[in-house]
Amino acid sequence: MRISQRGLYALRALTVLAQRPSDVVKIKDIAAEEDLPEKFLEAILLDLKRARIVNSLRGANGGYQLKRSPGKITLGEVIRRIDGPLAPFEDAESLRHRVKTDLKHRPLFRILLDVRNATAAILDHTSVADLCCSSPN
Repeated sequence: MRISQRGLYALRALTVLAQRPSDVVKIKDIAAEEDLPEKFLEAILLDLKRARIVNSLRGANGGYQLKRSPGKITLGEVIRRIDGPLAPFEDAESLRHRVKTDLKHRPLFRILLDVRNATAAILDHTSVADLCCSSPN
């Protein structure tokens, strides 16, 4: 699994929105706070809107806000939406199939599936709220 710059920007933008749950936040404010390219962020937020993770409001007071509480949005959901499957090679179903059918390389595919499952367990049990409440080291 590889998280792209787009995926990181999505998580950073959602963190900003999570810190202001009742506010409608303008793209330019998110971009300035996180030092992100505004046009790139606009495309990312549109994708998150299609995924029903954020809402947008038009007009002078428009912007974005989370559609659900930050505790109900997992990192796994966001990363899958932006970057695709969490598996390091193919997707989980393909890896399961290879474990069953490729006897010669079963141990390899079993490890890759285990890596995917461990990654998914962490990301699917970590919410955007967890990012906001974590203290820096």
